[in-house]
Amino acid sequence: MKKSSTLLFLANQRRRLRSSETALIGVSVMVGLWAGVMTLILAGTAHLLQNILYGVGIDRLSALSSVPAYRLLALPAGGALLAALGYFVRARTRAPVDVVEANALHGGTIPMKDSLLVSAQTLISNGAGASVGLEAAYAQMGGGLASVMGQWLRLRRNDLRILVGAGAGAAVGAAFGAPLTGAFYAFEVVIGAYTPAAIAPVVAACLTAAVTVRASGMPAYLIALPSAHAITTLDYFLYAALGLLCAVLGIGLMRAVTRIELLVRQSPIPDLYRPVLGGFLLIPIAWLSPQALSAGHGALHLDLTEQVTLGFLVAVFLLKMTASAVSLGFGFRGGLFFASLFLGSLAGQIYAALIGLVPGAPAIDPTDAALVGMAAMAVSVVGGPMTMSLLVLEATHDFALTGTAITAALCASALVRERFGFSFSTWRLHTRGETIRSARDIGWVKTLTAGRMMRREPPTAEESISIAEFRRRFPLGSVSRVVLTDPDGAYAGLVQTPAAYTITDDLDAPVRTLAILVESALRPEQDVAQVMAMFEALEADDLAVLDQSNRVLGTVSEKYVRRRYSGEIEKALKDLYGEG
Repeated sequence: MKKSSTLLFLANQRRRLRSSETALIGVSVMVGLWAGVMTLILAGTAHLLQNILYGVGIDRLSALSSVPAYRLLALPAGGALLAALGYFVRARTRAPVDVVEANALHGGTIPMKDSLLVSAQTLISNGAGASVGLEAAYAQMGGGLASVMGQWLRLRRNDLRILVGAGAGAAVGAAFGAPLTGAFYAFEVVIGAYTPAAIAPVVAACLTAAVTVRASGMPAYLIALPSAHAITTLDYFLYAALGLLCAVLGIGLMRAVTRIELLVRQSPIPDLYRPVLGGFLLIPIAWLSPQALSAGHGALHLDLTEQVTLGFLVAVFLLKMTASAVSLGFGFRGGLFFASLFLGSLAGQIYAALIGLVPGAPAIDPTDAALVGMAAMAVSVVGGPMTMSLLVLEATHDFALTGTAITAALCASALVRERFGFSFSTWRLHTRGETIRSARDIGWVKTLTAGRMMRREPPTAEESISIAEFRRRFPLGSVSRVVLTDPDGAYAGLVQTPAAYTITDDLDAPVRTLAILVESALRPEQDVAQVMAMFEALEADDLAVLDQSNRVLGTVSEKYVRRRYSGEIEKALKDLYGEG
């Protein structure tokens, strides 16, 4: 009796949570707390790994002037550990679901084992020194925990998506010590929209996570001081050009990662040995410059505070680009968030130095150019122009510089969208065959299939019967169309019933002479977008739905499909704005 009372109480509480915006904010605060704690655990674990393998803390590895050659063997050793982990999960038939894919295609549902796998792979990769960041693990665990909690509470689809965005954004905001950055990361990258229904839950989670991490004393990922250089109108044009340059470089980086990954997949190298080989390839790069190792926190701060030559900046930029492409292309796991920030800072300093070499050109401060370049490059790779602009603001507290960062970020975003169309996360999904370009929810499109919309057991007739017999079976006005089948029961076309009554002679002819769309039909797994495209291309009013053996499962009408599609769009918009 006591157990059933407890279950009844929990069920009642779940129902209240589903109908209360205030309750969702409360759940978001809990998610933010857990996201902050998980960020601390992940950062501490990575710190411990790098301390064991390299004898340094996580924030100082890339700032070393050199690394003993024997310690660089940690790179292939990390690849071997990844290979061992891959061996134990080799039975998986799909890639793990990340937060962007979950919100775009699965209504916010993330299996917890996927989050644990991604986090473990990222920890091993970063801890071993591969040129990847921990942000993927932070966002995955924050969003994954939020998804598990939301599923247990049986939240509505849109509320679950918001909660996943809140968890991922809270983790990123906690890592950078920048709650506004985390909030806009949730809006722009994970949820795909900035809506009234999402504001309070997301901000509450991000503030809670940031406070949790600050209370622990963990230093922020990014600490930067702007120069005292006054921002002029000309600076906006110069930094806009920097934004366009960073967009080109960002597209090049994403394509390089994909190209290497494709070549590796097509090579005879077994899957399990690829990270090991990648680790060996990273050794000469790290030997030339340890700044190519790990995410690059220490290197970024070092290069911003010390005087370095143009040649050194160019060399480190090329090495970091190569190391990131090799790391991800050969199977190491992690994000390009901080790597893109580091590359952007290098690109900005190089840009400022090159401007200074032009006779009569106005000088721009290399520190300011580095900060603006960080925002522009990160927008090009990760997406989210406001996210990266607010990161500059929260790191520098300089509103004037943030204005130029917004200019560069918008220019970079526009060029990437025009010429490439993807962020790194959605580009990798695209290479796997998905069509998403953002985290905007299109999962309902995928689930609204021909099989779900079809009318089962439609009227059928053998293709060999005469038109006269067809008239006898189907009087005018009884049905609008009939499916024809061959002697084996397979689909043989559609007949519009009125067409049989326009015949005035030769009523003994077989009804198959009136058949239309004999070679055109739907499969039950085709989604509503594909169904509508077929109706448009064929200019048809009805289509049959067939199984793999071409037997008829049902029929779908264009009128019904468009009505369902319009209804789902209206429902999605209501959910988006919290009016559902």
